Amino acid sequence: MAVPFYRPSITEAEIAEVLDTLRSGWLTTGPKTKLFEERFAAYAGCKHAVAVNSCTAALHLALEAIGIARGDLVLVPAMTFTATAEVVRYFDAVPVLVDCEPETFCLDSAQARRILEDLRAGKPVAGVAKEAIRPPKAILPVHFGGQMADVDAIEALAKEFDLFVIDDAAHTPPAAFRSHAGAPWRKVGTTADITCFSFYPNKPITTGEGGMATTDNAAWADRMRVMSLHGISKDAWKRYSGAGSWYYEIVAPGFKYNLTDIAAALGVVQLSRVDELHAGRRRAVERYAEALAGEETVIPPSEHPDRLHAWHLYIIRLKLDKLRIDRGAFIAEMQRRGIVCSVHFIPLHLHPYWRETYHLAPEQFPEADRLYREIVTLPLFPGMTDAEIAEVTGAVREICEANRR
Repeated sequence: MAVPFYRPSITEAEIAEVLDTLRSGWLTTGPKTKLFEERFAAYAGCKHAVAVNSCTAALHLALEAIGIARGDLVLVPAMTFTATAEVVRYFDAVPVLVDCEPETFCLDSAQARRILEDLRAGKPVAGVAKEAIRPPKAILPVHFGGQMADVDAIEALAKEFDLFVIDDAAHTPPAAFRSHAGAPWRKVGTTADITCFSFYPNKPITTGEGGMATTDNAAWADRMRVMSLHGISKDAWKRYSGAGSWYYEIVAPGFKYNLTDIAAALGVVQLSRVDELHAGRRRAVERYAEALAGEETVIPPSEHPDRLHAWHLYIIRLKLDKLRIDRGAFIAEMQRRGIVCSVHFIPLHLHPYWRETYHLAPEQFPEADRLYREIVTLPLFPGMTDAEIAEVTGAVREICEANRR
């Protein structure tokens, strides 16, 4: 049986909402996008939400809103997709890579503290040229795979070192954090200065392509909204409605990051189904855990007791010391059986651009480097059937058993 890496859950409700938009005659950014923003802000528990066409766009706008400029330093995790650091380079600023925690794969706040202390003391840090050493301006944690980073530790760093916090929440919602058992849960979208979400097809909710930035700061929200559409001083879509005016002003050279109403129509329905979709993912995760229990060559993903995991990704680790094959051969055998797997992610320091531009080496990020060689992302999606899960887990067990040392 072939098993795809991901299959989006699109119902008749999404189709009807998109058809309603198509029939309305309003296809680009307009009333449906505004509705999506309002509902997402209410869901996230924040005052403002700005819809854009990708999480990368949201991150770019967030850094622009807080004033990141040439030469600024921004802490980012080494274990992430390139977009997290890429947006820092848009400003000719410097991404300072931080190693990851071995269990959650999230940014290691203890190492972040050591880096911040060294930079404050003028000491050398991996990837930062001597002449570029200065106190960083922001930290950009990723809630990896759908599990939130250590919010308390990051907030403490932000307060002590005067940092803006921009959350890369591309792998959520839903997700939440609490300081300890009995403490109140804090939802993703409310624990940073600005939080950025992705609605790519395999994300917890999708608009096909899309993103969102949430914040309680009205000035930042206004700036992101203006800059998302060419720097136009007012809602551009209103120019073509009965309530708008033809006159507008350009207040800054902005970008073309607006979300269409067609995409927002998908988002409105997907958001209403977020708990249902999450329940489908969690059910698949539980089936995986049951089926892989006792497999001595595999380490399953962990869920911290003080986190609500979105389960965007299901990442296993291969115990390579117990196997006669490496990760590449394992994935090749899964692919031969029709099961699509992936790797999340190739750490930034292993990519030619980041490695050569910032003179980075694997030994500077030992956890990310070690994990990268072990990890395999298995298929995971809300409508995954028991038969598909059995096919995947059966293949994992068979391949590992056939190649056991």
